[in-house]
Amino acid sequence: MTRAASSSKTPAQVSGQTSLRAALPYRVPYADTDQMGVVYYANYLVYFERVRNEVLRACGCTYKEIEAAGILLPVIEAHCDYHQAAAYDDLLEFVGWFELVSPVRMKSHSEVRRNNAVLASGYTVHVVLSAKTRKPLRLPSDLLGRIFKG
Repeated sequence: MTRAASSSKTPAQVSGQTSLRAALPYRVPYADTDQMGVVYYANYLVYFERVRNEVLRACGCTYKEIEAAGILLPVIEAHCDYHQAAAYDDLLEFVGWFELVSPVRMKSHSEVRRNNAVLASGYTVHVVLSAKTRKPLRLPSDLLGRIFKG
């Protein structure tokens, strides 16, 4: 008897899935700017981290909860494209979402916008590690289901 192949895949097998999007308003403080009066380039990676936290919250979890479960998500790659400058007192919006790259990697996409114009865009890639062994592990199915719904 031949067994029929199943066409359904478990979420851990499907890469390219994306999470909910989250947005965060942010008014640029003077401390974020450089001598030229624009946001210092490295601060965009901090902005990416801020929205990454909000995406997790929108998905129903937090870094604190993930780490308490013995999982770490270190950044192994970061990229930022700068399109336009932001300045002191600009009202920005940070927009972010996750993409499942593999069972052990996620990509966090981020955009920094002003009046819907994208000022900077980029991503960070995170590997899923065991806090105990510091070795890669598959994203647990409960967490996978919360971040990558449907």
